[in-house]
Amino acid sequence: MNTAAKLGSYALGLAVVFGGALGVGRAVGPVAQKPPKESHAAMAESQESQESQENQKSHESQERQEHDTPKQASSDTPGGLQVSENGYTLNPLTPIETGKATDFRFTVTGPNGRPVTDYQVEHDKKLHFIVVSRDLTTFLHVHPEMTPDGIWSVGLTLPEAGAYRAFADFAPTGGEKLTLGADLQAAGDYRPKPLPESSRSSKVGDYTVSLDGDLVPGRASKLTLTVSKDGEPVTDLQPYLGAYGHLVALRAGDLAYLHVHPEQSEKAGPRITFYAEVPSVGDYRLFLDFKHGDEVRTADFTVRATQGDADAAEPSAPHGH
Repeated sequence: MNTAAKLGSYALGLAVVFGGALGVGRAVGPVAQKPPKESHAAMAESQESQESQENQKSHESQERQEHDTPKQASSDTPGGLQVSENGYTLNPLTPIETGKATDFRFTVTGPNGRPVTDYQVEHDKKLHFIVVSRDLTTFLHVHPEMTPDGIWSVGLTLPEAGAYRAFADFAPTGGEKLTLGADLQAAGDYRPKPLPESSRSSKVGDYTVSLDGDLVPGRASKLTLTVSKDGEPVTDLQPYLGAYGHLVALRAGDLAYLHVHPEQSEKAGPRITFYAEVPSVGDYRLFLDFKHGDEVRTADFTVRATQGDADAAEPSAPHGH
């Protein structure tokens, strides 16, 4: 290549380089030139305005997200379906032998992983322990004793082989009321029984308990149970667990443990009134413990919850469990 051609090529290369540099300079703006002092304030004000707009957009977006995201409170979930809730866990410690008395032991551990030792007294007890068979034909309501280190123990006899569900109903001191559930297995041949048929009357020895009222999902349903003996109304029921009766309601299928509120009454029978809150249509088992003649007896019912008139007035239920 001759000298003239080389110089021409070199000049063209310089033109490309400076042309590119000029394009970059235009894109990013002058580097050496300093903006006047007035523009600093204007830029700061513009930046603050932009940040304020971005924060407002972010806040509005978060509000829309929180509004659009469905939330379910823990109270919407029936008790007893979880072995652990809010950091508390039910821990069975003893295997069960079918038909034999077992010194059954368990703990409730707290959020710190250690056994809970401080409980509120609810219905005369720090903890209520319920054991039912999965087919809802066997029901046991027992009251264990706790050692200082938080280990609960109770004599427990499961009459038949099969699957059982244990419920611990309690309120730790300073905490919310909880019902935790755990599965128990009694070894042996197991044939589940069908759910007892729906009935408004239950025979317990010489006693008859009749049920009045309907379960309606989504409201506190008033249930009145009337106790009679040999055809005569019982008017001298004895207090049991702080009232003249204690009612447990369980949903067939998943054994959801439902909150039942007693109505306080000065009359010792024959009627005992409760308010039961059921979450869905379907079959439920009701177990009423009542005390008479210094003995606690249990009447049981199968009740079907149906969808009632949504516009009907809801009865007011007392607070508590």
